[in-house]
Amino acid sequence: MTNVLAHRGPDGQGQWINQYENVGLGHRRLSIIDLTDAAAQPMHYLERYTIVYNGEIYNYLELKKFLYKKGYRFHSVSDTEVILAAYDYWKEDCLEEFDGMFAFAILDNKEQIIFAARDRFGEKPFYYVANDDVFAFASEMKALWTIGIEKKTDDKMLLNYIALGYVQNANDKEQTFYQNIYSLPPANFLKLNVQTLQLFSHKYWDIDKEIRIKISDSDAIEKCRELFTTSVNLRLRSDVTLGTSLSGGLDSSTILATIKKNTSTFNTFSAVFPGFEKDESYYIHSASNFISSSKLFGQQIQSHTVEPSALGLIKDFERLCYYQEEPFPSSSIYAQYKVFELAKKNQVKVLLDGQGADEIFAGYNKYIHWYLQQLAAKSRFITTFREKKELQKNKLPFNWSIKNYLAAYLPAHTVIQLEQNEYLKTVRQPDINKDFVAALQGREWEGIRKPIITKLNDILYFNTTTLGLEELLRFADRNSMAHGVEVRLPFLNHQLVEFIFSLPAGFKIHDGWTKWILRKMMDKKLPDEIVWRKDKVGYEPPQFQWMHNETLQEYIHEAKRKLVNKGVLKKTALNKKVEPKAAHENNNFDWRYLCAAQIMSSDNNFNAH
Repeated sequence: MTNVLAHRGPDGQGQWINQYENVGLGHRRLSIIDLTDAAAQPMHYLERYTIVYNGEIYNYLELKKFLYKKGYRFHSVSDTEVILAAYDYWKEDCLEEFDGMFAFAILDNKEQIIFAARDRFGEKPFYYVANDDVFAFASEMKALWTIGIEKKTDDKMLLNYIALGYVQNANDKEQTFYQNIYSLPPANFLKLNVQTLQLFSHKYWDIDKEIRIKISDSDAIEKCRELFTTSVNLRLRSDVTLGTSLSGGLDSSTILATIKKNTSTFNTFSAVFPGFEKDESYYIHSASNFISSSKLFGQQIQSHTVEPSALGLIKDFERLCYYQEEPFPSSSIYAQYKVFELAKKNQVKVLLDGQGADEIFAGYNKYIHWYLQQLAAKSRFITTFREKKELQKNKLPFNWSIKNYLAAYLPAHTVIQLEQNEYLKTVRQPDINKDFVAALQGREWEGIRKPIITKLNDILYFNTTTLGLEELLRFADRNSMAHGVEVRLPFLNHQLVEFIFSLPAGFKIHDGWTKWILRKMMDKKLPDEIVWRKDKVGYEPPQFQWMHNETLQEYIHEAKRKLVNKGVLKKTALNKKVEPKAAHENNNFDWRYLCAAQIMSSDNNFNAH
């Protein structure tokens, strides 16, 4: 199990079996904090606890200071040992004290229980199998397959992916793409009785999307800046070289502009696509030059770029799917994969990244109509009209018609209609074999869920905690760890997220701007062309052009043939030409066929090295 996860921890390994020979723990080490052998895992503490752990507790120094005063002593300078002391002191309430990304399991030898937990947003993975004979867990499912757990696709998850593009089940956060392999949901812990294998799980944290605070614009902006700066500073704690991803957008540029680390140079890593209309090179250079010339930054920026290509995608696709394990919606994941590969080549072990900002600050254009519906539902028609006009003036794309007014007053009916639309998309997808759908009778609605939305926070909450953010975190975790690189996300400090959710909607979308409070926070601290940029470009490669590549089209055709042979697609699908789509375009079916076929057929023991 540890051998197959060597890419996640290339710096060392350890295995340990307890005296009763009924618990075994293994670990692959990526050395980031305390590079000495004292921090090796599995780690033992107080002759009672043993831990294996993946991630970082960013506030470990503050917790260590507190625990030291309570009489705890430490033999390493690692955050791992702090988790053990914190668990001994607070038990499961220790999770409330952590600012970090983590998945860990602690064996309490005295109580004969395993206590395992996952961070609030799901930055770090925790997969497990549980039956009468065994409980086994790992950071990636390939470790479970090595001990004989069957790799068997869940057909309903496959159907939802092909028809709707979903890679998760919004109704069951434990379900994965494979039968009998489960994911511990974010913000959950579990307890396992080692002798009976009785399992108990509990959600330890949630976002309060109903709370509202009264605060002035200036105070809110200053509080946001204070929380974000603290988050960035904590995420700079490292005993190895750090850098940051830089896409040219507001989020990654904000991180870079907030860093005040006095080293001679600071490295940034970007994917660029010369000649592509959505290439971000100009904005990447603009941010770098502006920040480098700032007296506050105190260092030079060393920019590194990579140019992912169709041929590179073809060459790396099998490897990419091996690491990802479950399907992904577009080639954007490949661009991210190449950025982390570039960091590894330049011996940078930790990258800060901007994920999570769009979900908490309402950065996606799809949030606009929900905001307007919130205003309309409160009969604030003048404000609704004014905001709509300002958004249109900024040329932000969004749909708004009489249907949106009806949806504002009939949110429950809207949900029924939206879920019905998803169901019909699933059963009427033109290429899917009818027998494949028929075999799933009784499960037609599984995984189809739309939230009742009466305010902007409802959809932000759904995307942050239920469907949306966690899958992006999975892509980033697998892509970074494939290259032995750690990714840290300053926007996902829980205190910052709780604060942003407590603000009225007008702090997020206001005067024709999405992410209003973040833009105001960075006004004059970044170039105006980045802060007040009107077009929203996702992390997007030229997938439409790539899908015209003849070799890639042959690859897609072969993928369709595999799915026909498995009874998933109709034979008529083979007669259809490949329909190239942009990365974030709807009904991206040919990409999904390509991805699903490779994921289903990939060898568990693919030689990734």
